[in-house]
Amino acid sequence: MTSLLHQLPSPPLRLGLTQWSHPSWQHHFYPPGTKSGDRLARYAEVFNTVEGNTTFYASPSPQTVNNWAAAIPDSFQFTFKLPKTITHQCQLRHAQGLTADFIKLMAPLHDHIGQWTIQLPARFGPEGLASLATFLESLPREFSLGVEVRHPAFFAKGEAEKALNRLLIDHHANRVIMDSRPVFAAKPDTPAIIDAQKKKPRVPVHAIATSAAPMVRFIGHPDLPENSAFFDPWISRLSQWIAAGKTPYLMIHTSDNDQAPALAAHLYQRLDLSTPLASVTRAAQSQQGALF
Repeated sequence: MTSLLHQLPSPPLRLGLTQWSHPSWQHHFYPPGTKSGDRLARYAEVFNTVEGNTTFYASPSPQTVNNWAAAIPDSFQFTFKLPKTITHQCQLRHAQGLTADFIKLMAPLHDHIGQWTIQLPARFGPEGLASLATFLESLPREFSLGVEVRHPAFFAKGEAEKALNRLLIDHHANRVIMDSRPVFAAKPDTPAIIDAQKKKPRVPVHAIATSAAPMVRFIGHPDLPENSAFFDPWISRLSQWIAAGKTPYLMIHTSDNDQAPALAAHLYQRLDLSTPLASVTRAAQSQQGALF
């Protein structure tokens, strides 16, 4: 795989997966002979972003952060999640020390973090908006931020959702958009689908851009062609955002992420972008052609 991503001065779309290392990808995504320590570099030859879930569960070592920085091209951007100790245990309150420590730890990657994601638990409701505002104000202004909410009140199109959206707009923070319709449309006939339908949030899709880098998390159907009907509205919406000068993030999931690279290539090929991510198309043709 020879990437063209680093040759694109301003990619119109950030396309990526929820991880860069998966055991099954050794057989259908990574080049033959890829070692585990080289997987991020190989991943970054195809995609130009990744959803960094690992930091949600545990902070990496300083050496690991440096290794990540050394593995990626200049144009690559991570979207690391803040640790759950900050977002779930503290729910953003009294977390200044934890946040400062995490930001300091990640310093070697600051220039390669396209978005810091604040994923909030379902119990974080309208009463927490003041804490969210205070927390956003405490972060460096140069940080691009994404906020994912799961409380039903933030999807009811009432005053709570309006207040959330106003807060995000005022603080130039992106509202992370979850589209889990495809995975919930699948028959629960495999352990992976059953597990995904138990764990993934089932919230309405509110496709609103509150800042310059809206993020869409698309959780796919295991039968790749079945995703087309769910993805069709995103083709026009992503194009509208790009035409307005925004840089959307499209993060592709599948139930067990085994098929995530194939689904990303499948959906990418349906987009008509003025500046193509040529390496994604080439990877789909050369590595996963049998899947299409």
